[in-house]
Parts: sequence; structure tokens; C-alpha cells
Amino acid sequence: MARYAIGLDYGTNSCRSLIVNLDNGTEVASHVYAYPSGQMGVIVDPRDPNVARQNPADYRSGLIAIVVEGLKKAHAADPAFSPDTVVGIGVDTTGSTPMPVDRSGTPLALHPEFKDNPDAQAWLWKDHTSHAEAAEITALAGQMRPQYLAKCGGTYSSEWFWAKVLRLKRAAPRVFEAAFSFVELCDWIPAVLTGIEDPLALKRSVCAAGHKALYANVWGGLPDKAFLAALDPALADLRDRLYATAHTADVKAGGLCAGWAKTLGLPAGIAVAVGAFDAHMGAVGAGCAAGKLAKILGTSTCDLLVARNDPPLRDIPGVCGMVDGSVMPGYIGIEAGQSAVGDIFLWCVNHLVPDAYGASQGDKFAALDEAASKLKPGESGLLALDWNNGNRCVLTDVRLSGLLLGQTLHTTAAEIYRALVEATAFGAHMIIDRVRDYGVPVEQVITCGGLSAKSPFLMQVYADVLNMPMAVAASDQTCALGAALFGAVAAGAFENIEAAQAKVCRVRGRVYQPIPENVAVYAELFRLYRQLHDGFGTAAWSGGMANVMKALIALRERQR
Repeated sequence: MARYAIGLDYGTNSCRSLIVNLDNGTEVASHVYAYPSGQMGVIVDPRDPNVARQNPADYRSGLIAIVVEGLKKAHAADPAFSPDTVVGIGVDTTGSTPMPVDRSGTPLALHPEFKDNPDAQAWLWKDHTSHAEAAEITALAGQMRPQYLAKCGGTYSSEWFWAKVLRLKRAAPRVFEAAFSFVELCDWIPAVLTGIEDPLALKRSVCAAGHKALYANVWGGLPDKAFLAALDPALADLRDRLYATAHTADVKAGGLCAGWAKTLGLPAGIAVAVGAFDAHMGAVGAGCAAGKLAKILGTSTCDLLVARNDPPLRDIPGVCGMVDGSVMPGYIGIEAGQSAVGDIFLWCVNHLVPDAYGASQGDKFAALDEAASKLKPGESGLLALDWNNGNRCVLTDVRLSGLLLGQTLHTTAAEIYRALVEATAFGAHMIIDRVRDYGVPVEQVITCGGLSAKSPFLMQVYADVLNMPMAVAASDQTCALGAALFGAVAAGAFENIEAAQAKVCRVRGRVYQPIPENVAVYAELFRLYRQLHDGFGTAAWSGGMANVMKALIALRERQR
């Protein structure tokens, strides 16, 4: 009898299920549920663009919809499938997305008195209201606990757990006082499924704890009380109501409880794995391994690398974190990424591209791809910085902004679009250079996400800029696939996650190879990009910029 696993993927605007045949890797069925609250599932505030919250009620309703409908589709698609053949469930979510909960683990937003209070909702990963608190944490850690910063790239982010909790405490003290604890979304969904919602009893993810909450075994778990008290005594008190241990995603969080088994139409007791963040499970679903960087290309990007945890790695400044077991057990998970990639292209199409390129957004993208692909590297004379939503790595500064240099009265939308694509590739180059400088090999990039499948032009630019092969994961849903594989491992269907990957994970037939003449031109452009990067992004840089425009013009004339 065939065995199946279910991956549950909670994204920014929607959640989805994926049902996978573990014996042949076939993705049998999937169902997507768009969050109904807010704008495309995100609760925003027109007075503050940094606000991004979500309604936990959407997570519950989404859970029912994606599993029930996914099972129906699986029945129709695969005669061998039945709910009794499902052995495990895995969960991935956005992060850091913490929510305040009561003593029983119920989110405060589900209480009538807080249901319309944005501060009581889940604080979505891209909520940046806590940028001042993040800077405060960075400064204090630099003085008191520099080892904390060494594991998170040198700067604590406003996207992360402690900054958000501290901001909530200051901005909404009534909500903070009503909260018994705080739970990450990736921990809460497995807790709901297993019926173990008690904040002190549920199993927490080392992925979330390590990358976002300054958790590490070398200093005894979460930050110590003296450090937290120096930020705010209430945080030191909160530490006792969080957790002492965090787990890798191959660990069984518990069995599917009877109530949810009946609601979803699955057997009670099947394994539910400890959760993790979407990008980390996406890396597993893409087939990441030592030397293979998994790049999740979407509205932003997340880069994941793994390196054996013995011998120990040097700390790498400028990355988003180095956490033992955050991607795969036995490996240090190294996370980096860019704050805006697809979002930059979308901004270009929505605001800079005339209707002559097409009536719809999709038509404009297709026309831009075709026109931009006909240009040679450097032919436009343009160079951009990809900081339209700040810089996540390696500068870790949300208060940086984008730049487009070299426009003339003849500059076209396609030229601008190509320059923006190249800028995001140059940003990826900076990240790879940084990890290589600290002894981590990068020999191939495996991409996943809609952009990598839809745009051969973009993939070729990246191959040329990075001067290495670019593969595309076969699955369109690598995050959900990785989650399903961890559910299978937690159920004992595979000995370890590497065995599950070997059975299920694949790449597409076309691997993009660098074109030598393009590589040479992009090496010139990258030197100029790096000059802009360091000049506008670092206080320590000294020098001039008078060469940049003329160098771009000279390159433009040569390429034309």
C-alpha cells in the first residue's frame, strides 16, 4: 500500500496543502486558501506602512479548507489514495510571526475583547514597526552579549521575535499584560493539530527560536534574564513563560488529536512534525545539501545553506543567522536573503511601464522579459541598487532605499527592468561572496518559487552574474514539499531527511549555465555595484563616485 504525507504551507497571503506520494515522489493534490482578513490577508494601517498583522482565525479556517479540499482532490486524482494511507503531517509558516496567547494557548485575537485590536493579532514577518526596538537590542547586545549578535549576522532585525514583543509591550501594554506567553505561528499550528496548545508544553521549533529569538544551546537557550531585564524587566519575567528547549523539524510534535482528526477526515494519532519556517523547509524540498545554495525567489528572497556542524563554523557577519539544525539535523543552517526582489519588479510594472507593453500585468511582464532578454549586459548604461525595501543582507539595514543610476532621455522601461533584475543578482552575489569568505563552499544554486519557473531571462542573468550553474527545483511548492517530508520522517517513513530527499526531490531538466562573455561584462558591472553598495551602505567607506557614471557610459558604448 502506498504511503502519503501532507505538507501545510502558511504563506503571507494564503495557505496551501500538498499531498505527496512518498514512494514515487508524485505530488497528488494541493489546495489553496486565501486569507479573508485585511488586504490580501494582511491587516495594515494606512497611517503606518510598517504595520503588517494577520488574523489567527484565518489560520484555523484555512487549516480546515486546505486539508479537507486537498483530501477530496487526492481521492479524485489517485485511486490508491485514502486518508488511511497518510502517515504524517508537516507544517511550515512565515516567520518571525509571533502572536500573544492566553494561558491555554488561545491567541488573544480570538477573544471578543481583542478581536478588532491589531496589536493582539499575529505580528506578520514583514511588520517593521519595531525598528527602533531592534536597534536597541543590537546596541545592548553589542555591549553586554556580543556572542548573541555573532550568531545572527551582527544586527538584530525588526522582523524578529524580541523586537516585536518589546514593541507590543510599549505600544499596547494592555495586550501585553493580558498575554500569558507568545507563540510563533510555526509552533502554533502543530500545537493545534496535536491538541497540545499549552504554551509551556508544546514543542517549539529550533528554526524559529534560533534564527529569530536568539536561542542557542551554547548559552543555555534563550537570552539570559539579566540581558532581557536590561531591555525591560517584563521580558525577563516573560522568559519563564516561553520555553527551555527547541527541536528540529524531524521530531514528532505529537499525534493528530481526535477532534481535529474528525474535523479533517484523517486518522487520529498520525504523526505531526515540529514546525519550521517556510524558506527553510523550501530549501529541503528543493534538495539543498552541502555546497548547494537553495534560493527561494519570490517577493523577497531567502537563501539557505547547510554545512556540517562538526567542525564548527566561524560566525559570519551580515547573514540572518547560523543555527544548528534549523534546516536539517546535523547541519548548521545559514540563512540570508534580500528584502525585495519580485516586489521590485512588480513596482516597476505597476508604476513605470506604459500600457504599450500590454494591457494586463501578466502581458507587461512577458513583454518586458522578451525585450530585456534582447539587450546585452551593460548595453543600457544603467546600474541599480536593490534596496527598495531596505537591505536584509549583508548590511542588515531596513532604512536604506533603492537607486537607479545612468538614465538618459532615451532610457526605456525594458532597460530599467533589466537593470533591476541585474541589481537583485548583484545583491545575491554579495551574499555568496560573504559566506565563501568564511569558508562555506557554494558550487551550485537551486532556485524555487514562481520567478525561477516563469522567467528564463532572469535565470540566465543570475547564472551569468554569479558565474555558476542555476538549477530549478521540479516542484512548484517546495515549502509544502519540505514540510511533507519532515512529516514523513517524524512518522518513521524514512530514516532521516536526506533519505526522504533522495527519494522525492528533483530538479528540472534545464540547468542554466553561465555564458563566458556575459560573465566578463558582469564582473565589470559588479565592481561598480560594489562601489555603490559600500559607498551608500557603509559609514566606514571613503572615496569618490565620479568614475561610476562615465564607466557605465563607456561600457554602454562598447556593448552597443
